[in-house]
Amino acid sequence: MERRPRACAPSLGTPNSCHSATGPAGRSSLARLLVLFVTAFVDMVGLAMIVPLLPYYATDYGASALVVGVLISAFSVAQLACAPAWGRLSDRFGRRPAILAGLAVTAAAYTLFAFAHSVPLLLIARLVQGLGGGTIGVVQAYVADTSADHDRVKSLGWLSAVTSLGVVAGPALGSGLDAAGGPRAVGLGAAALSLLVAVFAWRYLRESREVQSRPSGLHAPLTGRGAIALVLANAGAPASRLIWIYTAAIGAFYGTIQTSPLLLSARLGITEHTVGYFIMYLGALGVIVRGVILGRLVDVLGEERLARLGILALAAGLAFTGLAQTLPVLLVGFTLMPFGTAFLFPCVTGMLSQTVQTSERGLYMGVQHTFGGISRVAFPVAAGLLIDGFGVGVPFWISALIVLATLPLARSLIPPPTADERAAIARRRSQVDITAEIPVEPAEP
Repeated sequence: MERRPRACAPSLGTPNSCHSATGPAGRSSLARLLVLFVTAFVDMVGLAMIVPLLPYYATDYGASALVVGVLISAFSVAQLACAPAWGRLSDRFGRRPAILAGLAVTAAAYTLFAFAHSVPLLLIARLVQGLGGGTIGVVQAYVADTSADHDRVKSLGWLSAVTSLGVVAGPALGSGLDAAGGPRAVGLGAAALSLLVAVFAWRYLRESREVQSRPSGLHAPLTGRGAIALVLANAGAPASRLIWIYTAAIGAFYGTIQTSPLLLSARLGITEHTVGYFIMYLGALGVIVRGVILGRLVDVLGEERLARLGILALAAGLAFTGLAQTLPVLLVGFTLMPFGTAFLFPCVTGMLSQTVQTSERGLYMGVQHTFGGISRVAFPVAAGLLIDGFGVGVPFWISALIVLATLPLARSLIPPPTADERAAIARRRSQVDITAEIPVEPAEP
């Protein structure tokens, strides 16, 4: 993407804004992001209430382990199928309507879950949940629309942090509701949260971009199928490489981490009563890295170098986890993995938003999640087969090699900054406030 010199250091406003972050434009953008973060947090709490309890409900209805796996994967299958369509709709009609529609669909899915008393109904509920969850790319596009280029990765990191907090809080709430009223209370509680946050978003969430009333230019707008074909046909293009990096990394991490209880049980004797503390450690450390460290490192290293560092950290974390025979080695792996994902995923998404046209940003965010969804379905199945055939550590070693193989793709993704941009970055670093996040502009002469 062509970079243009800026006369001043942009603030946390629109990409071309030169207002102070404490001025009207900065406050408006920050307020929109805060509303979005609250929406994303509550939405993730609802999802996290359901997922840990799903296997118990399914087996009560006679499901086998294979069927439980299908139910878990059904969400990702539906999400990857509809994510580009959600993105294209948000490019055409706006981010806000798409987010509100996704929340409404999600509330309907949780209501169906509450009254599902058979495996087929649970499957339908999971598919509808995935349909509503397909708006995750729209949420990321909203952040990209609202943040200036130099703040985009930090904002995406905060989005990841608040959703991680939702993952921490959701299971406890779900277990409490289950103890109080069973599956119906869990489903209706999650539905109520979705409706509540939908009303909140309808009242306070503002549109993040100017809606196009008709396609501009002479060419027809790119479709989801067309964007997927471009990624497959032009694998060397920056946008395609970023999507492939994301696909390999998210599958390697999420696909194998779901099998980690098998490794922990076989090698360290960790049971279902204590495994939750290890998962909580992963989530909590990810929140800290995204919320405290990520922004500073983006300023110092830049998105490209930080993404490469994330690849190395994630690959090393997976390898150490696969090798772990003792608790200290395991903790090294479980520490490196959150650092790797916190560095890699926000940087990749932030760079993707810079390398595609603004009018197609939502579409490409959806395509990224389509490819990521495929890997999140395929990797757990492959991991299970490898564990059955070769041992509990093998999936982690192979996943580490796959992640490491993407390192050459993470070069020359965005042009180097111009002299004016380097000067603006240096000025911004020397004039930040105590949080090291909000740039303070010098007074005009």
